[in-house]
Amino acid sequence: MTNLLRWAVVAIATLHGLIHLLGAAERFGWTDDPTLERSDALGVLWLAAAIALFAAALLAALGAPTWWWILAVAAAVTSQVAILTSWDISGSGTLVNLLILYVALYSFMLRGPPSFRAQWKRRASEALATVDPDPGPVTEADLAALPGPLAAYVRRSGAVGRPRPTSLQVRFSGRIRSAPHAAWMPFRARQVSTLGPNPQRLFLMDATRSGLPVTVLHVYCDVRATMRAKVMSMITVVDASGPEMDLGETVTVFNDLVVLAPGAIPDAPVTWTDLGERRVRGVFTNGDQTVSAVLTFDETDDLVDFVSEDRSRVSPDGKSFVRQPWSTPLRAYRQADGRRVLSSGAARWRTPDGWFTYIELEVEEVLGSPTLTVDAPSTHPSPPRRG
Repeated sequence: MTNLLRWAVVAIATLHGLIHLLGAAERFGWTDDPTLERSDALGVLWLAAAIALFAAALLAALGAPTWWWILAVAAAVTSQVAILTSWDISGSGTLVNLLILYVALYSFMLRGPPSFRAQWKRRASEALATVDPDPGPVTEADLAALPGPLAAYVRRSGAVGRPRPTSLQVRFSGRIRSAPHAAWMPFRARQVSTLGPNPQRLFLMDATRSGLPVTVLHVYCDVRATMRAKVMSMITVVDASGPEMDLGETVTVFNDLVVLAPGAIPDAPVTWTDLGERRVRGVFTNGDQTVSAVLTFDETDDLVDFVSEDRSRVSPDGKSFVRQPWSTPLRAYRQADGRRVLSSGAARWRTPDGWFTYIELEVEEVLGSPTLTVDAPSTHPSPPRRG
């Protein structure tokens, strides 16, 4: 739930619970109301509804755990049964229960078994179970066959002497837009990737558009890719797949490899060519997909850009694609546990009118050989940090 919706539910459920608490007092005979017949059984029913509503409000205030929707449904149903016993004076409470049931359905679709979050976490766990848990270290000998600028980049990343990366877990935040004049949407995202002969990439993003939450799930597995997006976790607005997606996501996998896991470069299925002027071309092959990109390095041996001609830009409805040059200018790095890792970057398309930046992001965390010990990304995207 968004913060606004969550606190609205807290207020409504609390007020609704207080009304039920008053109803319980009246039916227990603790107040003098001649219009209501005293009944201990009905008093227990109204009290149970009040307690359930208070509990639902409290858990929503604390962040609404994954199973919160079960309690919310139970509270709304118990409340409605109580209301039916005095419909003539309490019937309007039905509207509140319908609202609570709707929010419970939204929570179920957001975090329950059919949600993108559940799918992401399940598939990520399965993918991570396939990687080598104890890979050997990257050595100087592994860099001998690489072009000079690329070898210097791997060395500068701090990969030499460390275990070869077999998987990645990355957290992002930032903003994204669909067109040059479209409004920016803040987002938070999390990605799990496996490296090696059959790479997988599982990317889950929560964004906000016009005040409404949008969840996006990218899946790349067995050299096939899909991208799906839902508004309020219920309304599908993008469902893209096909050859263009497969090729485009293969470029993204190649980009992740060189940007986020330099230590995996020596073992990657890439043919490298030194172009001079601190530029290197790489041809990456995965299954039946072959893509290429030009990498540019600066004087300090940092990678500063990755440009590929093999990605296609998806239409707003996700049903068609247009081939356009794609670039990921890398803006800043930082030191983390002896490694040099990306801290901020962007992604852009080259249109007939020039370069169009559609993503600006902050890399909050990059972990190698991760285990899934925390929940999926926050459902409350915050504006990206600007610096």
